[in-house]
Amino acid sequence: MKLHTNYMGLKLNSPIVVSACPLSEHIDNIMKMEENGAGAVVLFSLFEEQIRKEEAAFKGVMSETTYAFPEALDYFPNLDEFNVGIDDYLDNIRIAKEKVDIPIIGSLNGITTEGWIDYSRLIEQAGADALEVNIFFIPADIAMSSSEVEHRYLNIIQTIKREVKIPVAVKLNPYFSATGNMAMRMKNAGADALVLFNRFYQPDFDINELVIKTDLHYSEAGEIRLPLLWIALLYGKVQLSLAATTGVQSAVEVVKYLLAGADVVMTASSLYKNGIPYLKTMNKELQDWMYMMGFDTLDAFRGSMSQQHISDPTAYERANYIKILEGVK
Repeated sequence: MKLHTNYMGLKLNSPIVVSACPLSEHIDNIMKMEENGAGAVVLFSLFEEQIRKEEAAFKGVMSETTYAFPEALDYFPNLDEFNVGIDDYLDNIRIAKEKVDIPIIGSLNGITTEGWIDYSRLIEQAGADALEVNIFFIPADIAMSSSEVEHRYLNIIQTIKREVKIPVAVKLNPYFSATGNMAMRMKNAGADALVLFNRFYQPDFDINELVIKTDLHYSEAGEIRLPLLWIALLYGKVQLSLAATTGVQSAVEVVKYLLAGADVVMTASSLYKNGIPYLKTMNKELQDWMYMMGFDTLDAFRGSMSQQHISDPTAYERANYIKILEGVK
């Protein structure tokens, strides 16, 4: 059973891609991901504000040590070992490209126009095969209109595409009022792929300490339904590569996303729960399912359950909602 797929023009040996997560901070892990059948690896996200903070701290140390007495230097960290963020990230890309043959995709989360431009260029120059733009932006300002939010996304895409030649994927949030139209506009702005969806980490409250909790919960299989819906709706209508993310715990979710029309399926939570070798298990289970169903390639069934291919397209719309309610006893 052949698992080859094409993502933004990149040829992958498997549709299962490791999504951006701290596991890829270590080159040994990236090598293990390739050994166990990952089609590609999206590196951990580079956050501009984190870099700015580290740079500011570095400059503070520099200013403190410049005029210090020699005896006082022992109180400051070794400047040669001080981590300013971007250099280590770029080194990870370079070393990964030397060690593995699978595509390495950079992940960038910026906050300023200069940041998007500068870091996109550097990621490309370091040798990344593609760039995933993680626009983690929550419009908390109630004076900001929906058109302003949309313009911000489109402007970021256009800005980056003017600066780099590598393919650019946009990790999209699920909160646009017209997701289909926004997908088309992002394509027109230059996006090569959409990653559905960005899983915003939402706060919780500690009612005893009266503080906001920022703990992380891994995704669950039940969370695939919203991205599954939109991939099935967009497939064949917007000429973009489609990447599915969120809720991928086994080959079952991989199959479902491929049936909806995804080119690749991204996972991280399953690797934290089961270890990196679980990639091999998911690939094997995907092949077993294909053999059982009589499919030799992914293209033989990809998108077969998308809206444009099923006999009753209203299954994805309001009519099906009514059927569901009628079935509740």
